[in-house]
Amino acid sequence: MTMSFNFTGLLTRLQTTAPTVRALSMSHSLTQKVLCSLWKLGRLNHVAIAVPDLEKAQSFYKNVLGAQVSETVPLPEHGVYTVFVELGNTKLELLHPLGEKSPIAGFLQKNKAGGMHHICIEVDDIKAAMSELHEKKIRILSEEPKIGAHGKPVIFLHPKDCDGVLVELEQA
Repeated sequence: MTMSFNFTGLLTRLQTTAPTVRALSMSHSLTQKVLCSLWKLGRLNHVAIAVPDLEKAQSFYKNVLGAQVSETVPLPEHGVYTVFVELGNTKLELLHPLGEKSPIAGFLQKNKAGGMHHICIEVDDIKAAMSELHEKKIRILSEEPKIGAHGKPVIFLHPKDCDGVLVELEQA
């Protein structure tokens, strides 16, 4: 039994498909660079709202909207009182100033009625996130993570680097 093989036909097919394979290979490696992060973005943990009257805000969410509302927790290292409002798929964090140097006091001076202060997104590796964000020239508002309201490390990203939104990243 003899087999004949058409090398000319094979070579012609390889030459015509090679650029396509190379193009796919190159786009695949570009995709891999984007996806080869050492950390992953997780779920939205909460939306924080600065409020001028914490008791009034607690009452609104609890008595008017019927939400489950936590007790007030002071966080002196962040200069805030916090209250969490459970929403099922995420939370609201009500923020009120604690002390004269509170960042929330400054926010409320500019926004007398209060308003959205920041969003918090979970990450699976906050140190890796910090390293990569630093490489990408995203400003982080502290040198090291601080312990946040949930007892986990958090960092804040400069709003000017995040389309005007103060972003908190929290270790999941």
